[in-house]
Amino acid sequence: MTLRACGLIIFRRLNAGLDSKPQEIEYLLLQTAYGHHHWTPPKGHVDPGEDDLQTALRETEEEAGLKTKDFNVLDGYKKEIKYKVKNIPKTVIYWLAELKNCNTEIKLSDEHQTFRWLNVDEACKLAEYQEMQEALREAHQFISTNK
Repeated sequence: MTLRACGLIIFRRLNAGLDSKPQEIEYLLLQTAYGHHHWTPPKGHVDPGEDDLQTALRETEEEAGLKTKDFNVLDGYKKEIKYKVKNIPKTVIYWLAELKNCNTEIKLSDEHQTFRWLNVDEACKLAEYQEMQEALREAHQFISTNK
């Protein structure tokens, strides 16, 4: 049996449309309120009858309070991460989504204790796991080459 989870790597652009300043891209990471208190983008397990993207959208709304009207899912980016949790294989699929309004409020569920908006280097430091760091760097590269 393989556990399956899906989520969104959410980013926002600061200084968008301001020619005087370079755009800054920040990623949303949530810190769990349980266990090791690790940091990840919003994600969760697939419910019966759901497809992967539906799961990612539902979990993002449940964990961060962001509805589909708050962001755009980018075409062309999908990352699958495989690892083991207590010796059980797990697959997590992430899509990339851009927040439409960089000031949209994040409303955490009780599964998380805090959140941060971070540049890619800061996000990778907090993410700890190499697979998650690679996903964030690949997402950043995708954004940079698909403006």
